[in-house]
Amino acid sequence: MSEGTKNMAERRGFLKALGLGGAAAAAAGVAEAAGPVRADAVPAGTARKENEADRLKARYQANSAHVQAFYRTNRYGG
Repeated sequence: MSEGTKNMAERRGFLKALGLGGAAAAAAGVAEAAGPVRADAVPAGTARKENEADRLKARYQANSAHVQAFYRTNRYGG
């Protein structure tokens, strides 16, 4: 392989790697801008704020249908 052909091949390889790296960076930027990755992530500006009554209320209801179905399905004696 001649010196000129070898240099041209190295240049093409460098430019190809540079282009692929730029495309990967752009794709990562688009994915990040599309929204949060985690399902439970909430942006700070849109988070619902709890008031005092919401913080103090009872959330677990042992006699609700879905809790009873959970214990019945998993045989926890409920």
